[in-house]
Amino acid sequence: MRNISDLIEQHLKQLIQGSSSGAIEIQRSDLADKFSCVPSQINYVISTRFTLEKGYFVESKRGGGGYIRIQRVDLPSLEAVHHHVHQTVGDQIDQTTAEGLIYQLEEARFLTLREANLLKAAVSRDVLQLKLPLRDEVRAKLLKAMLVALLAK
Repeated sequence: MRNISDLIEQHLKQLIQGSSSGAIEIQRSDLADKFSCVPSQINYVISTRFTLEKGYFVESKRGGGGYIRIQRVDLPSLEAVHHHVHQTVGDQIDQTTAEGLIYQLEEARFLTLREANLLKAAVSRDVLQLKLPLRDEVRAKLLKAMLVALLAK
């Protein structure tokens, strides 16, 4: 059985997918009521699962008429993806950012689930048992090389 965070994430993604603009505006309290949870649970889901690394731009306005706006940032072409990869990875990359990039590429269907899982396994700190900053440098080189090879299809 999936947990409440998974259900909220799935619901928000369905709303975004159904939106013609690729963006939604929600009231945090309304969503909390819908899922019978506290508003901080909504904040948690949005801050951990709708990040820029995962392909989403989040804007919020607090107060009486406040809202949370979530916009999907699409990667339009393979050339743009290559540029995005080189810009995001750079000379070093931490595990969280690497996994976010992999997730974004999988969501945009540039990677299969299997390819994404292999990439995540290869760049894991459990596999790259090196001291920082060397670990982030090796991770960046590995990730760039593997993505260039995979995205050349």
